[in-house]
Amino acid sequence: MCDEVRLGVLLPTACALWGEGADPRQLIDLAVRGEQLGFASVWVNDSLLSPRIEGLSMLAGLAPVTSRVTLGTATLMPVLRRPVQAAQTIGSLDLLSGGRLIIGVGAGFPGRMGQPLYDLSDVPWRRRFERLDETVAPWRHLWAAPGPSSFDGQLVRYESLPPTTQPHQPGGPPIWLAGATPAAIERTGRSYDGWLPYPVDASDYSTRWAAVRRSAEASARSADAITAGLYVTILIADAVEVGRRALDAYTHVSYGMPLEVVEAIQLMVTRVLAATTSTLSTLWRGSSAGVR
Repeated sequence: MCDEVRLGVLLPTACALWGEGADPRQLIDLAVRGEQLGFASVWVNDSLLSPRIEGLSMLAGLAPVTSRVTLGTATLMPVLRRPVQAAQTIGSLDLLSGGRLIIGVGAGFPGRMGQPLYDLSDVPWRRRFERLDETVAPWRHLWAAPGPSSFDGQLVRYESLPPTTQPHQPGGPPIWLAGATPAAIERTGRSYDGWLPYPVDASDYSTRWAAVRRSAEASARSADAITAGLYVTILIADAVEVGRRALDAYTHVSYGMPLEVVEAIQLMVTRVLAATTSTLSTLWRGSSAGVR
């Protein structure tokens, strides 16, 4: 297992985060600056619940102006797209980036950040995790199929599939699963290339990562084939109290909810500058991290 910690940054693609009069094309400049500063990756998120630059469109804009940085989704909501069309879009994006793509996927949270997306997509909320797996499976099938084929799942079936755009990376880009429940951990070890959790309590990380590795070995996979990641919102401030007020303003703009609600779902940290380096080392030791 690689002990290197690699840090990434999430672009503020939501329109409400830009400020009045801002040019959204500055997001491209921000990503280029991140690459120049040495960040390992640049990430985008995905939603229909607030105006934003669509995630895969954003990455397509970054592909020709960056050369080293990994481009990723944290996370993509496959329910918002039809599987065959998404496979072509993702394959094309991997080609345009020269194979620098990672696709983090998720099924959504219960409540405001989940079920409304399914309603907008005319997809039932029930069996959403199985549906997620059966959306990813046709992608991989299409990326590996040399010609016309078919796919027969429990929820997703295609009697006739034409060939699709083949990605740069053989078999397609790595697909990471976002989630830290026991079911998500088991599915990560069984079927996915990486793990991108957002644990409320960072102390649980090593225990759950060990469970991911056990699941991989139980599925006759190499545990070292799975990349460990971490999704966390970090705000560096002059004082913790100042940082928490700023985070609260951010969560109201980004999620329409106060900080105390959002931090019950995902890890959010505010630290004074002097404590930041040691905090990051503690959080991500022994993992490769996509960090917001």
